[in-house]
Amino acid sequence: MAVKLRLTRIGSKKHPFYRIVATNSSTRRDGRPLEFLGYYNPMSNPAKVEVDREKVRKWLELGAEASATVRSLLKQ
Repeated sequence: MAVKLRLTRIGSKKHPFYRIVATNSSTRRDGRPLEFLGYYNPMSNPAKVEVDREKVRKWLELGAEASATVRSLLKQ
């Protein structure tokens, strides 16, 4: 079971809003996640990113892989 940190979309049409989640790599994009880690709002100016660093660190230590987009958001 490979765990990934990735984005799931919850915004409405033309107003995206994303949650950063830990989920199995085989589940669909908007499927049930293992845990919510934060959110990303690209519509605000500047874009707002809120992350629970302790939860992210825990999942990365357990061997989860971050997607390219989540990796770039975590660097900010």
